[in-house]
Amino acid sequence: MDIGLLKAFIEVYRSRHFGHAARSLYISPSAVSARIKQLEDELGTRLFTRDRNNIELTNAGQKFLLYANNILNTWNRAQQDIAIPEGVDTFLSVATLPSVWDMFLQNWLIWAHTNNPAIALQTDVMQSELMTRHLLDGVLDLGFVLDPPKTPQLLVKELMPVALIMVSSVPAMSAQQAVAENYILVDWGTSFGMFHARQFPDMPAARLRASEGRIALALLQGCGGAAYLPETLVSSQLDVSLFQVKDAPVIHKDAYAVYSRSSSKLLTIEKVLRWFD
Repeated sequence: MDIGLLKAFIEVYRSRHFGHAARSLYISPSAVSARIKQLEDELGTRLFTRDRNNIELTNAGQKFLLYANNILNTWNRAQQDIAIPEGVDTFLSVATLPSVWDMFLQNWLIWAHTNNPAIALQTDVMQSELMTRHLLDGVLDLGFVLDPPKTPQLLVKELMPVALIMVSSVPAMSAQQAVAENYILVDWGTSFGMFHARQFPDMPAARLRASEGRIALALLQGCGGAAYLPETLVSSQLDVSLFQVKDAPVIHKDAYAVYSRSSSKLLTIEKVLRWFD
């Protein structure tokens, strides 16, 4: 199958517009239309309903979307594996949750790149559901998460726990004072949320929520307030612009490495994970 047909299909699905898809692909709208027609002819079914101002996937198109994404991902992965630089033995694709990146992965990535010159690394940030799907599909080699998927096809390695401390822009605050006003609730995963709710049952609903530590840190620096952040992320600012809330419990959050049990790169994955031992 012509990969160009799949790219046209994906772009039309994303943009819901043949002209916009054409601009993204650097071809003419008529060429996009011709590719979609060729793909439909090869599959023997319509993939889109074409109203004047509305382009939607048919039921067959919805089913084909998953296959098209998988084929394109596999194709891109093959290109990456084949086109690795001279002197490199293995290409490793790695993804992490944004929040895990803030915890410790910056230091790990520097170590992995510096100490493993024969390994080419590609890094990405994505949500856990997509990460799990890519690991199962073989598109991704290694993922870092806070709540590991319970999937028998995937191996899970528990990493070193990370200390999350409550910090405030105002010194000498109590924990109850800190959560009562201008508190930023950071999403550090399900287990953190449950512990936090038990620890502060009377806390008012937070006006500010953040999906990752750096967003919360920027809000603290710009607006003031308090939040739970990794000690490693704020250590240089403690007792300068941020102050640890002494009576708030330190929450040790576990992170996990996840990879396919059937991966052909198990030895390489285990090698780059030695930093956590």
